[in-house]
Amino acid sequence: MGIDATATIHPSAIVEEGASIGPGCTIGPFAVIGPEVTLASGVTVKSHAVVTGWTEIGEETVIFPFATVGEVPQDLKFKGERTRLIVGARCRIREGATLNTGTEGGGGITRVGDDCLIMTGAHVGHDAQIGNRVILVNQVAIAGHCHLGDDVIVGGLSGVHQWVRIGQGAIIGAVTMVTNDVIPYGLVQAPRGELDGLNLVGLKRRGVERSEITALRAAYQMLAQGEGNFLDRARKLSEETDSRHVREITEFILAASDRSFLTPK
Repeated sequence: MGIDATATIHPSAIVEEGASIGPGCTIGPFAVIGPEVTLASGVTVKSHAVVTGWTEIGEETVIFPFATVGEVPQDLKFKGERTRLIVGARCRIREGATLNTGTEGGGGITRVGDDCLIMTGAHVGHDAQIGNRVILVNQVAIAGHCHLGDDVIVGGLSGVHQWVRIGQGAIIGAVTMVTNDVIPYGLVQAPRGELDGLNLVGLKRRGVERSEITALRAAYQMLAQGEGNFLDRARKLSEETDSRHVREITEFILAASDRSFLTPK
């Protein structure tokens, strides 16, 4: 606990007693750091940002002006229980973004992984679990209890309904409302969120082998047009595939979920 001697804190900033400020941190003018906040080494909190609540910020994360990180949930059931927000390393939390702590009924922790970009005005709701390298574009709203896998991109002005899961590597187009689970590597677009293919561009950028992409394409076609219902097709795929990426999709589909799935067109 306490303030490391190598931290730089502007005279107008407020760092409440009890906060832990790590080596090399920088806290700008008029920023506010609450008494239960922990900033790891090299964190930058820019002017007028607020970091409060029982909140941990990972090393070298940057919080931009007017962001509010660690405030209480926007949930009428919240009665003041002590819950947490954990943000990973090297994240960029841009101007006006809001990240809330968890709720007792939702597990008590909101979590954001490493190397995430949370852009201007984006919101991460209570008990959400955000993976690594996730990008939330301007004004995105992630509701409570959502799970976003690694490398997910959510386009600007989009919303994700509470309890929805978005699988690893999926991409959501701009101005989209997502109300159902999205398979890993899925491509979702249109105002009411239609599953419209695979995120092939993202797969290629990450260097996924051609053979794996071919297997994913075949799996998508089977999910769209094979015999039986959607879950039957996923079970059959899981029994037949040798592809690691296809198996990620089938395991995601066959896991328990609070929402139904967006199904291939």
